[in-house]
Amino acid sequence: MMRTDGGFVRVVLRLAQAEAVADQSPSVEAEHMLLALTAPQGGQARDLLAEAGLDHTAVQLALAADVERSLALVGVRLAAGRMPRSSYFPGRKPRLGASAKWVLHRAVAASRGGPANRIEPRHVLVGLLNARVGSVPRALDLAGIDRPALIARALAG
Repeated sequence: MMRTDGGFVRVVLRLAQAEAVADQSPSVEAEHMLLALTAPQGGQARDLLAEAGLDHTAVQLALAADVERSLALVGVRLAAGRMPRSSYFPGRKPRLGASAKWVLHRAVAASRGGPANRIEPRHVLVGLLNARVGSVPRALDLAGIDRPALIARALAG
């Protein structure tokens, strides 16, 4: 039977929710989970990201570059430092979005058959790195991250 490190998963989701609130996003998405993993509580996932050159600021810059690039593709230019905001409803707690749910689904898949048979920080990271579409893979590609190599390091334990 699959067990989760409920404490870790709860911490990451709480941190991701705080990132979504700071971003004024109505939902917690994969990018918020990636930012959450850069926090000190991210444990081995944070260490792997740091080894790849990704701290909180670097992830924020990569995500911003993705937004700017995506908007430029459709002819929209942003004023310096003026990122667009999502629709925001003050006082309403952001809900888990589709991309975050898929991260958790892929984290469970990555953890199957492991020695502890539980979701660890590295599995959540693998869940993020295995995304094929969306802002996280585009931002990581813009940052020059070798996702397959980072996945291999994460799975090596």
